[in-house]
Amino acid sequence: MTGRVEGKVAFITGAARSQGRSHAIRLAEEGADIIAVDLCGPVESIQMYPPSTPEDLAETVRQVEKLDRRIIARQADVRDPAALRAAVDDGVAQLGRLDIVLGNAGVFELAPSLELSDEAWREMIDINLTGVWNTCKVALPHLIAGGRGGAIVLTSSTAGLKGTPNTIHYTAAKHGVIGIMRTLANEFGKQAIRVNTVHPTGVDTVMIQNPKTWGLFTPDDPEPTREKFTELFETLHPLPVPYVDPVDISNAILFLVSDEARYITGVTLPVDAGYTVR
Repeated sequence: MTGRVEGKVAFITGAARSQGRSHAIRLAEEGADIIAVDLCGPVESIQMYPPSTPEDLAETVRQVEKLDRRIIARQADVRDPAALRAAVDDGVAQLGRLDIVLGNAGVFELAPSLELSDEAWREMIDINLTGVWNTCKVALPHLIAGGRGGAIVLTSSTAGLKGTPNTIHYTAAKHGVIGIMRTLANEFGKQAIRVNTVHPTGVDTVMIQNPKTWGLFTPDDPEPTREKFTELFETLHPLPVPYVDPVDISNAILFLVSDEARYITGVTLPVDAGYTVR
């Protein structure tokens, strides 16, 4: 049986690890070749978890190639449209087409609203909102030129659907991603380009599995741990799970970019164990 995205090419930002790597592997399993980019370096205002590395991106390449799929990987910052454009142009030149765009790259940090620095606000908006637009801006000409339509999925968050304390910059950016999605879904629908967002709850990656996040949810505990965080986080969800796995988001994205979702556009799809219905 052929894969659900057999013969297609997907451009994925933030592909070095966590959700981005999972998306690359899952689409490759279903027949896609990959254009992968990641900063692979630090962001000054993000201190709660370590940055991705060139070695992380190399591991994504290794795992995709192990599936006998092609992958073109490059270090690029989503804040730099020229670098992004060079990456996608080179990828399309080598792989021959572009069908799928995943605006996945993003960062996360916690701060009470009135303690947030101006620089931390700017960096978050630049990466998590403007970076998503930059991704779409450099990829859309290739989708249009291909004449086959295409599918764009932008990673927002449950924080894009409801207010989340101590994350005002992150929450604002993730709400803004929905605005990008809805506008592009309207503007490029006639070219058969579908645009949707996914909205994960906490995903079991380094972005939430760190002492600072654990401490936010157990503020009276001088020694927060993953185990205590897990127990408390499960109470946020109607379903009996504390957080979801990266592949759960990848499977939702796979559906949205496949022909099974050929008439689905402009949708905000939560993958959140019911968090947003509470």
